[in-house]
Amino acid sequence: MKFNVLIIGGGAAGMSCALILGSAMQNNIVSNKHVGIIMHQKASHLNSALLNNVLGVVPGTSGQQILKEGVLHLEKSYPEIKQIAKEKVKEVIQLNKGFSVVTNKNTYETEIVVIATGYTSPLRIKGFEDKIIPHKKAKASKERIQLKNEDHLVKPGLYVAGSLAGWRSQFSIACGSGASVATDILSFWKEEHTKVHDKLL
Repeated sequence: MKFNVLIIGGGAAGMSCALILGSAMQNNIVSNKHVGIIMHQKASHLNSALLNNVLGVVPGTSGQQILKEGVLHLEKSYPEIKQIAKEKVKEVIQLNKGFSVVTNKNTYETEIVVIATGYTSPLRIKGFEDKIIPHKKAKASKERIQLKNEDHLVKPGLYVAGSLAGWRSQFSIACGSGASVATDILSFWKEEHTKVHDKLL
């Protein structure tokens, strides 16, 4: 299957990116776009999180709840977004046009890749070796990593979101990073600054 955008990682940044793109598709801001998200979540730091300090989230909500409910939210609200479960990405290969994303089960072609897999070293996905640098906003003793980027863009067609983009590992920051990448992609498609707001009638 060929995608216009394929998001790697089903944590806070990845799902936030997918939700914004799904909303844009449903609101006809863009059309004829195929967006997918590879939903592996086992490495997400949300698995051990308790969210007491996040605006709009009920205190006492666990990160595991967010991960489970996020999958259902995306599925129910934006079924246009193809969720790919139980696959792990092994390599991202640059093509003449776009990228090939190789998992343990399949290979997908996509015009744009968003990688949002967290900042734990080593990065277990091949194809980014020349882009990995020490994380600029984490303790050196933790040996966290990020991908070199400028405002989330690693190179044309390749975006990074969340802590792997160099942001601190904070749920609300990761969500904002993923949403920011989504609006950058929409702006690229529309050739003008674009954002998505749902409004009360």
